[in-house]
Amino acid sequence: MKFMKNILHDIDVVIEKDPAARNRMEVLILYPHIRAIIDHRIAKALYKRNMFFMARFISNISRFFTGIEIHPGATIGQGLFIDHGMGVVIGETAEIGNNVHMYHGVTLGGTGKETGKRHPTIEDNVVIGAGAKVLGNILIATGTKIGANSVVLRDTQANSTVVGIRAKEVRRESIINVEEYLDKKIFNEMII
Repeated sequence: MKFMKNILHDIDVVIEKDPAARNRMEVLILYPHIRAIIDHRIAKALYKRNMFFMARFISNISRFFTGIEIHPGATIGQGLFIDHGMGVVIGETAEIGNNVHMYHGVTLGGTGKETGKRHPTIEDNVVIGAGAKVLGNILIATGTKIGANSVVLRDTQANSTVVGIRAKEVRRESIINVEEYLDKKIFNEMII
């Protein structure tokens, strides 16, 4: 029953986030990332039982039908929404938290021939833009937004926005302590 409950949750996330989604049946049948997530959960169960060949076989069949490649070793939380999906690659040691939204062409990959943990960890409520490459054993903190076609090679701060090739932080939500500025003159140029 937990398997079905998780699938229904994933479908409901699509209905919530995608204005084109009309009902659960449509999402189940027509959204390739739902098929990829179902296949991944089956492959992951086999992978945990050391049935590596069968797990990879299911993963490869899923990639053929959906255009989304998820290694059976990857860990995926609830509510992953892969918008359009085509060309997404999620590596073996990648970890994805809850309510992550990614677009087509995203790669969660390694940077070479390392062993052990070599793919990124994506925390909750992260948005990854189309074509972004997130590479290596790095942490993408809660609430991060990654711009389209960015190449992320370093950890991010919570609630930040990173863009570019080598991605740099361009904005972070923060709380300003007004007491720090009470004795200072503030000019218009300082206001952003």
